[in-house]
Amino acid sequence: MTLSGKAAIVTGSTSGIGLGIAKAFAAEGCSVLLNGFLPPGVSEAELIAEVAGDTGVTVGFHGADLSKPEAVRAMVAAGEALMGKVDILVNNAGIQFTSPIQSFPEERWDAVIAINLSAVFHATKAALPGMQARNWGRIVNVASVHGLVASVEKSAYVAAKHGVIGLTKVTALENATRQITCNAVCPGWVLTPLVQKQIDDRAAKQGITVEAATDQLLGEKQPSRRFVTPEQLAAQVLFLCSEAAQGMTGVNLVMDGGWTAQ
Repeated sequence: MTLSGKAAIVTGSTSGIGLGIAKAFAAEGCSVLLNGFLPPGVSEAELIAEVAGDTGVTVGFHGADLSKPEAVRAMVAAGEALMGKVDILVNNAGIQFTSPIQSFPEERWDAVIAINLSAVFHATKAALPGMQARNWGRIVNVASVHGLVASVEKSAYVAAKHGVIGLTKVTALENATRQITCNAVCPGWVLTPLVQKQIDDRAAKQGITVEAATDQLLGEKQPSRRFVTPEQLAAQVLFLCSEAAQGMTGVNLVMDGGWTAQ
């Protein structure tokens, strides 16, 4: 499944799932352009060094605000300038906000849709021409089980992730005769900063320990009662980007500890 000589952009890759995917790409000899908000106390140079390690691949960083279409286009252009091409696009960046629909702030709806859905469209649109010209490309959209099922108080997130699944299928169909695939991965609970915040909020609201809140969260949805790990998802993405997965396009690969089997 070597990706030696390939070049990838991974959005939302400064932590969590995206960082795990970026590190896996670099380990396979694939150049990477990182994107996202730098973690507190971590410099751009330190993050690049962490991902590059001793692989010898090119690793760069672009802090595009993905809510702005022009910034997304600039990020893809920067990736092409840095690496010479963009063979692989992983649309991973995402934000969350929870509230009942009747009290859901409209500006938060707009923000979630912009980052979780519209940015996927704008990045795909910008990266596709180069892939089409070279007749090779891999687009992997990190959706969620919430692209397939719903949960209360997550209207914007669920709507966006369902939209990502639909966009994945259209992208796949429009490029089906080329050596370009587009697939989605649909993780259940992964212990990312986004999920940790939900756990912390639950613990504070109910006056329980973080450990108890974690057990509650997993018990409600994920029968395995274990988090999916960024490393497991990275392996899934690597497979989708390999030649072995050339015949797979427009599919949703679910890794959710049994969530959607119920």
